[in-house]
Amino acid sequence: MAKKKDSKKHDGKNNESAHKEKHKNNLADKKELTKKVYEEELDKLQIELVKLQEWIKHKGLKVVVIFEGRDAAGKGGVIKRITMSLNPRVCRVVALATPTEREKTQWYFQRYVPHLPAAGEMVLLDRSWYNRAGVERVMGFCTDDEYQEFLRSCPEFERMLVRNGIVLIKYWFSVSDEEQEHRFQARLIDPTKRWKLSPMDLESRAKWLEYSKAKDEMFAYTDIKQAPWYVVEADNKKKARLNCISHLLTMIPYKDLTPETIELPPRQDKKGYVRPPISDQTFIPEVY
Repeated sequence: MAKKKDSKKHDGKNNESAHKEKHKNNLADKKELTKKVYEEELDKLQIELVKLQEWIKHKGLKVVVIFEGRDAAGKGGVIKRITMSLNPRVCRVVALATPTEREKTQWYFQRYVPHLPAAGEMVLLDRSWYNRAGVERVMGFCTDDEYQEFLRSCPEFERMLVRNGIVLIKYWFSVSDEEQEHRFQARLIDPTKRWKLSPMDLESRAKWLEYSKAKDEMFAYTDIKQAPWYVVEADNKKKARLNCISHLLTMIPYKDLTPETIELPPRQDKKGYVRPPISDQTFIPEVY
């Protein structure tokens, strides 16, 4: 028996050492991708995103991309890089606030349905109906019956979306507890990022294990063939952004619809035009 205990203790030390070594390697990985290489690769991917956008519009596709994961896992950063060069009339971000008292009485999926895309649109859901399987489950904002009903109905809801021609892509951003803690601490220091630390974020820090169990159960029920989960390793933000965008581009076959070189027409002759006096206009102060 003593040997078994010693063996377990030894295994525990090995696991801890392996975990520390993995985190050390993750930190080293961050240094491998230089800012120059990252920006060059991001530029290339954003050009391809523009091509994808034009294809979605041309073919009348309806695309929904779900972004879920740990708090501070970098979902917002990826969404920002995706939308930077895209037309907001084609690609829009949906990030719903806490449901109102009226919405709480609706069919659970009802408040998400109006935000689904029409033909030629791509919707990026920054958090989604999976709130029920995550924060609502862990924080007790829904009953056990409501949670179980979600696990039963969510796969059917998503299959229905896919049958009706919606391209549904689901990403889960995975971040280690050490890296999440590092990012939380950084947000405390930076006044421009402090707004990102909500009370729910602080609670998620204290309930790491409960969130892990909730995620595992959610995957067990909703990682379906018609709409599988794709996990993004997000300890390295820059690599996560590039990897996610690169993968997204492979999910929808598209062709390059870039138009031929455009020649600007000559500017209209100003003959006969008299500009009103500048003194009649109100200009903002030139502080800089």
